[in-house]
Amino acid sequence: MAKTYFIAGTDTEVGKTYVSAALLSAAAEAGLQTAAVKPVASGCEHTDDGLRNEDALLLQEAMTLKLPYQQVNPFALEPAIAPHIAAAEVGKQLNVARMAGVCRGVMSAGADLVLIEGAGGWRTPLGPRSFLSQLPRELNLPVILVVGMQLGCINHALLTAEAIRRDGLPLAGWVANFTRDGMARADENLQTLKALLPAPLLGTLPFDTAADYRNGAQYLDITPLLPH
Repeated sequence: MAKTYFIAGTDTEVGKTYVSAALLSAAAEAGLQTAAVKPVASGCEHTDDGLRNEDALLLQEAMTLKLPYQQVNPFALEPAIAPHIAAAEVGKQLNVARMAGVCRGVMSAGADLVLIEGAGGWRTPLGPRSFLSQLPRELNLPVILVVGMQLGCINHALLTAEAIRRDGLPLAGWVANFTRDGMARADENLQTLKALLPAPLLGTLPFDTAADYRNGAQYLDITPLLPH
């Protein structure tokens, strides 16, 4: 079975997909076979092949295994809003058990490393009584936290790490991702996070105007994620 991690973010728009694709790229450069799943994605566009999400397509591009889109993104929703609201609008139910089944299929498809990317933050709702955080719990996955480096990131990161631990999952590592240029006291914020987050820093990704995940890959150290 592949070494598998759940990619969580401190919020939406913190660069989870950019970081995930960069991790996949770094792993491929190390000679590993890789795969990824974006279980649920809203903001999908109509194409000749059906609904497609740009984040899921980027993961599909970055990974080495060739998997059909429906296996990479089993729940594709058109409205660009919170997944549970988008699903209700189009009459769909977001099912954790089905998501877990798709993820297990990818995990057994022959990759060395599999990344399962969340949507929004840790406690993103899927319905009245379900949350996306139930998926990594169902699969018993270690978590990689993407911290969007901006004002307020320390509080968001510490609260998310606390919620992950309370849900019984290990925080395997975190990535500091600068989603914009010119953060005030960036180094001081980074040092505070390094001191307080109970997991290794896998890399600090500078603001990338090109938004090319291959640029981010060079700043990552995936050694702590690999089997020892």
